Amino acid sequence: MKTSTRHVYEYTVEPGSNTASAFVAQFVGLSKRVLEIGCGPGSITKVLAQQGQCQVTGIELDSAAIEKAAPYCDTIIQGDLNDTKWPHLLDNMPLFDVVVAADVLEHLYNPWTTLKQMVPLIEPNGCLVISLPHVGHAAIASCLINGDFEYRDWGLLDRTHIRFFGLKNIEELFAQADLKIVEANYVIKTPEETEFAESWSKLSTTVQNALRSSQHADIYQVVVKAVPNSRPDTAISLLQPPQPIAVNRKASWKSRIARHLSHKTKQRIRTGLGLLGIRI
Repeated sequence: MKTSTRHVYEYTVEPGSNTASAFVAQFVGLSKRVLEIGCGPGSITKVLAQQGQCQVTGIELDSAAIEKAAPYCDTIIQGDLNDTKWPHLLDNMPLFDVVVAADVLEHLYNPWTTLKQMVPLIEPNGCLVISLPHVGHAAIASCLINGDFEYRDWGLLDRTHIRFFGLKNIEELFAQADLKIVEANYVIKTPEETEFAESWSKLSTTVQNALRSSQHADIYQVVVKAVPNSRPDTAISLLQPPQPIAVNRKASWKSRIARHLSHKTKQRIRTGLGLLGIRI
C-alpha cells in the first residue's frame, strides 16, 4: 500500500485568517481562469478550485508536488521558472483572468525578469496576485543583532530563499515590470508570534522597543494585487500601510491558536462547538 508523505509546503488554508494564503484566495475571487505559478503541492490551488470554483492551470518543478496538486488543476505543467523560456510552456493557451505567484519570487535567481514575463499572460482586465515575505520584520532584525541568521525549513528564512525584499524593494520590483500595486494585505505577526521568538527574547527591552517603533515592524508577509500601469486603476503605496493592519492584528487570535493545533484537533474542536451551535 502506497503511503502519502506530507510535502514541506503542504498546509491547510484557513479562509478569513490572517495568512498570506487566505489573502491570495480573497484577491483572486470566484470563477476565474487562474494560472498559479509555482503551485507547489496545491495548498492554495485546492481552495481556488473547490471553494472559489476557479479553473486552475498550474506550473511546478517538483514532481512530488505536481502529484499532489494535479487533482485540483485543470492542467498542470512541469517547468523551471529559472529557465527564461518557461512562458513557452503556455503557448497556444488562452490568457488568464489572474496570474498567482504565492511565495515564489523569493526562490528565484531573477524574480524581476520572471515577474515581467507574467504580465503578457493576463487578460486586458486581468491582474496578478503575488505574495512575498517581508525581510524588514523586527524578528529578522533580532537575528542580525544576535549574530544568528540561521536558515530553516520554512518561514522568513526558508533555506531555499535567495532573494529578500523590504517594502520599498517590493514596490520597485513591480515598478520595473511596468506594474502598479492597486490592493494590498499584510500578514501581521508580533516577533513573539514568529519562528524567531527565542531570538527576540534575548534582546533587551530597550532594543525591542526601538525595533517595534517602525510602523512596518510586525509585517510578516505582503500580498498584493497588481495591474499594468496603462490601466486607470489607482496605485497605492506599501510604505504607508492602511489602517486595517490594526484590525488584522486583533482578528488573528484564531490563527494564533490554530498554529499550535493539528488538523485533527481543529476538526474535533469545530465538531464539539458545532453541537453547541457555535461556528468558528
